Amino acid sequence: MSRKLYFQTALGLILGSTAMAEAPSVAVDIAPVHSLVARVMDGVGAPNLIIPPGASPHEYSLRPSEAQSLQDADIVFWIGEDLTPWLEKSIDTLSQNAEITTLLDQSETKLLKFRENALFEAHDHDDHDDHDEHDHDKSHDDHDDHDHDKAHDDHEDHDEHDHDKSHDDHEGHNHGTHDPHAWLSIDNAQSWLNVFAAKLSAVDPENAGVYYGNAASAIAELDVVEKKINATLDQVRGNSFVVFHDAYQYFENSFEFFAAGAISLGDASDPSAARIAEVQGRIKNEGIDCILSEPQYNANMVATVLSGTDAKTGVIDPLGSSLEPGPNLYTELVYDMAETLVGCLSDAKK
Repeated sequence: MSRKLYFQTALGLILGSTAMAEAPSVAVDIAPVHSLVARVMDGVGAPNLIIPPGASPHEYSLRPSEAQSLQDADIVFWIGEDLTPWLEKSIDTLSQNAEITTLLDQSETKLLKFRENALFEAHDHDDHDDHDEHDHDKSHDDHDDHDHDKAHDDHEDHDEHDHDKSHDDHEGHNHGTHDPHAWLSIDNAQSWLNVFAAKLSAVDPENAGVYYGNAASAIAELDVVEKKINATLDQVRGNSFVVFHDAYQYFENSFEFFAAGAISLGDASDPSAARIAEVQGRIKNEGIDCILSEPQYNANMVATVLSGTDAKTGVIDPLGSSLEPGPNLYTELVYDMAETLVGCLSDAKK
């Protein structure tokens, strides 16, 4: 190696390590949100993932390296205690010097009520017009921070699931008012990209242009993703499916493709025998086409519900357990969910 090339290489290594050292230390709870943050940070640094995508966020024990990431963080992004009630104490204890952003608490976040019922009716979904208000000429004027004018009407009137069912078996479940699986709304993902850019820029103003530029590009990419998924789902619209646990309400509303029911509540608690019987009854009586399990949970429960029915089964994953964590995971995740639905529902018609 020539002397000149040696010094150029050494300088590059020094500058590169300096740039990484100056990047904020960021901790993110789940892989889909981590992916969005990684997309915004691309070219500056990389966030740390706290909960592996193969684990259930509803119940998890931190490994030492994950606890260290929380302790070292300048910024923590997490969904909130409605998804990971066990994580709140760890954040309070370990991340005392960090800027904490709870995504379910952000004014930009569209929230849906936590559904208690095992079965979902068509009229449950009639009044979600507020989910169409993102026309997404989504440059979002990039730096207007969170100028979404979103009065969040949707935070007020999702009480449509009151079917006068007592569901005594649901009593005592410690879940919040809102469904915490908000990352499966494309609208929320796009809004959060600007939230991430703003929070990162406040800590690292020198790279604000990179953060906001990345956010704008990612928002435009998700517009394309949304159209592609709608086109994919058009192949099987009108077919019916049941999910293992009620994690997909935001995806359902984003694409107007609604589940008929869920074996387990949105907190993934064990369903009662009465709830299982209720779901089985609908599958048999209404000819449900597809039942979807998840890699994070025991598939035996789905097998039990399938017993005595003609429904097909597939595996859907709201966390991306088979995907490589990083900036591309989110788009791959939502594509995969659509393709899983099409595959299962198409098989049911053969």
